[in-house]
Formats: sequence, C-alpha cells, structure tokens
Amino acid sequence: MTDETTTVRPFREDDADELWSLKRGFELGLGDGTGGDEKRARYAEKLTDDYRTEWLAWVGRCVDEDPDCVQVAAHEEGPIGYVFVLPASLAYIWDAAVLNEVYLDPPARGTGIADDLMRAALDCARAQDPPLDRLVLDVDRENDRARAFYGRWGFEHWGEMVARSL
Repeated sequence: MTDETTTVRPFREDDADELWSLKRGFELGLGDGTGGDEKRARYAEKLTDDYRTEWLAWVGRCVDEDPDCVQVAAHEEGPIGYVFVLPASLAYIWDAAVLNEVYLDPPARGTGIADDLMRAALDCARAQDPPLDRLVLDVDRENDRARAFYGRWGFEHWGEMVARSL
C-alpha cells in the first residue's frame, strides 16, 4: 500500500511532461542489464521530439477511450511511476487485456507503490471483459527483477514473442 504522500490516480493532461520523463526512464531502462549498449542506444535513438509528440497524442486517445487505462503514482511533486493498460478496443491484439507498460522511478522501487500500480492495472483489465480472461505483457527474459515482480503477482509463461527486423 502506498504511503500517505503517494496516490495512484488516473493520468491527467497536466501530467504529460512528467509522464514523458517516466516513459524515457522506461525506454532507456530496457537496455540496462538486459541487452547492453547496442539495445540501449536503439531505444534512446527513437526518443525524439516527434516520438514524444506522437506518443503523448496516442496516450491521449487511449485515455479518451478509457480514462482508467493510464494510472500514475504521484507524490506532491508529481508522478513517480505509471501503469498503462491498453484500452479494450485493442484487446483483440492478444484476445486478452494487455499490460503495455509499468514503470516506477528507481528510488521508489521496493516501497509497495508498484503493487498499487498493479492493482490499478488489474482493476482496469477486469473492467474490460477481454475475450480470454487474461492480462498479458511482454517482459524481457533477462529482466530478473521484473520477472520476479510479475511472478509474485501470478503471471506465468504463456507463449513467447519473436521479432525480426523490417
């Protein structure tokens, strides 16, 4: 449970700058320890001003469809983490609710705030009534911390994503 100074609440437009900062942390963290310098550089390369504008516009469209799909964990100073469940219209991607991203600033990890974000994600997913009664996500197999967190929440291996360069 969050402490009295942290709340988990729906994303608001005035959170956009902080959400973008957190998104950058999420993206740049994908290369830390789970892919090396090359992976980190590829993720960093895409984080342009155009990408920021387009991503925040997409977040806005998702939130317009489902106001609870993006939740932020916020202190008085602003958001320190977020969880993003794709809106119900995108459930047919995997025939399940999709946990797109969850991220928490490193200093806030281990405080229970990530658990509050996961509860918000599950609430959002349950309200969607997806074709399969599942919440799915893509997690890097080398990200032991994330895999342990999701395992604690009852996530199990269910297929494997593969990719190729275009």
